[in-house]
Amino acid sequence: MHRLFAELEPSVTVTEQNLADRVRYILRSNTFDVTELERLRREAVPSSDENATAEDAAPQLAEQPANVDAVVNTPVLVDSNDDGTVAQELELEQMRSTLDEAILETRSTPLENRPPLPRIALSKRNWATVRALNPMLVTYLEPSRDFCETDSILFGAALAVCRIIGAKLSTAGRTTGQSSAILAWRTRIEERIAKAMALIGRLICFRSGNTRPRIVRTVRMAFSGTNVSLSQPDIMLKLRERIDDLKQRIAAWGKWIRRYTERLTRFNQNPLFQSDQKRLYKSLERPMVSGTGPVPNLTDTVAFRRSLWSEPVNHNEGPWTEVVASQCAGITPMDPVIITPDDVAEAVRRAPNWKSLGLDGLHHYWLKGFIVCYAVLARQFQEALNQKSLPSLFTTVITHLVPKDQGATDPSKYRPITKSITTGLPVESTSVLNLQLLPDKSQLRILEPTTSQPRCSDVPRSSTSRSDSFELGRDNISLNKDNVLEPNTLN
Repeated sequence: MHRLFAELEPSVTVTEQNLADRVRYILRSNTFDVTELERLRREAVPSSDENATAEDAAPQLAEQPANVDAVVNTPVLVDSNDDGTVAQELELEQMRSTLDEAILETRSTPLENRPPLPRIALSKRNWATVRALNPMLVTYLEPSRDFCETDSILFGAALAVCRIIGAKLSTAGRTTGQSSAILAWRTRIEERIAKAMALIGRLICFRSGNTRPRIVRTVRMAFSGTNVSLSQPDIMLKLRERIDDLKQRIAAWGKWIRRYTERLTRFNQNPLFQSDQKRLYKSLERPMVSGTGPVPNLTDTVAFRRSLWSEPVNHNEGPWTEVVASQCAGITPMDPVIITPDDVAEAVRRAPNWKSLGLDGLHHYWLKGFIVCYAVLARQFQEALNQKSLPSLFTTVITHLVPKDQGATDPSKYRPITKSITTGLPVESTSVLNLQLLPDKSQLRILEPTTSQPRCSDVPRSSTSRSDSFELGRDNISLNKDNVLEPNTLN
């Protein structure tokens, strides 16, 4: 390889070890795809007419130092008539190894600790990598028994694609809190204002007679670049001019922020006035309430929710129910629902690429790419309908506790808002029972049981259905036969 490179580029001086390291880096960083590597190999080793040259070069290439990895030399040592088969097999083997490692890692990681999947570029190279994993996934998906196992396989495959293409992955688990909405330019202006106010304070101290070394040093820095000296007689006048200049700068910077805030307020209020005037007037009457204050006590929250949803309910069984039942007796029952892979493909096709409504964080983009999972998903959906049961993956959601009053610690002063898995829209939770306090203390997680028995028509409904147990901290509280909550200790 070094001899061939010297013949092609005689003006470039490079050692054998350096050349081998460069080749190894190019292969491991996936700088070129298989097609590009094959084209480069054909240009370096012209095939049919110069087979003798390639055969003469092979023994000398075999004499390279032992520390040169065999993987590095593979694209050069292959015969020119193999159409890149060895290079493709090498890349597929690396992809298969990455896939095995990612799936094994995902299976042993809880949902909340999985790394968030990034949005990758919609390029042909990335899409080809996704499609290349399809035949490899068949081995994992065929023995899959439930949705949770299928989800871990698909998430592991998506994680493997991100690692293969070199996408940036976060090492920390997913966070449910909202990121800071403060703009970068506003943060910079606020920092300028803070520094200017601190400088004004130092200048006032010096004008009042404070001549400590730190104060004097700051004053000299304030007049740096000018011809002002601290020993000149009109220094007090210069100090006043400098202080006034800083105050005017602070006023201008503050006006920028104030003007932007007023414009943003108008931008939000105008459509709200057209859609929901009542909500607009409520927001004008009382200030915006934030959830950064004290949070309700866990024990009090459990007791409050238990008082709402653990009391027995006596439904009205009037004679009108029999009349309605007799009127509905003649209705033809709905035909059994048969879910096919085409149904799954159609549902996935209409979904947005980068939406992930469930806790797994798996975007629809990956479902569109891993088409081999449609048959498995159709089978498992059909089994869920026939058995009238849903796994916890479909019934576990995040609930945000929105405070009604500022600084409220009473659990009754918090309104639970849950994001629906089926629609992605926020809905007000009226039957939130299964709760777990998240690291962000203004949020609770609803933990629905896996033994729920929904009807077939109830499957696509909101995910905030009533559960049979909830978890708060380390205490597991379940319903007994009298519909009363009883605490149990988790192991």
